[in-house]
Amino acid sequence: MEASAATAVRSKTITVEVNGVEYEREVEARRLLIHFLRDDLDLTGSHIGCDTGNCGACSVLYDGLVVKSCMMLAVQADGAKVETVEGLADGNELTDLQRSFTAHHALQCGYCTPGMLMSATALLREKPHPTEDEIRKAIQGNLCRCTGYVNIVEAIRAVSQ
Repeated sequence: MEASAATAVRSKTITVEVNGVEYEREVEARRLLIHFLRDDLDLTGSHIGCDTGNCGACSVLYDGLVVKSCMMLAVQADGAKVETVEGLADGNELTDLQRSFTAHHALQCGYCTPGMLMSATALLREKPHPTEDEIRKAIQGNLCRCTGYVNIVEAIRAVSQ
């Protein structure tokens, strides 16, 4: 075995802003962002659904863009701003979007809800008045096994009008 392979980086100190709070942590080079958020920062709102990037339950905003945190290494977030579902509400005051999800029965088991909220938040920030097709496209990377999406789309539409 070559010396260079034996001296591979095993951990790195990163600085990342999560929900407006800056954290500096040493993380293993192979640690996924979802595990960093849930296990190291105790932000358990983002869910681990598939570990393959298919379900979207782990979706967060990374410098404003929706990413699946099970498909990203924590070291890649060094210097970035990450937003999780915990960062949406202002204390106990829910956002209009969160209230709309409740009012329109856009959640049942709630497992996909954090990812849906993050995808919808990114959409509404970029396009405050999206069409139904744009809403459906924005949430297409998030799987829901309970609602059939109709109420989720209605909840997002209600906030955008």
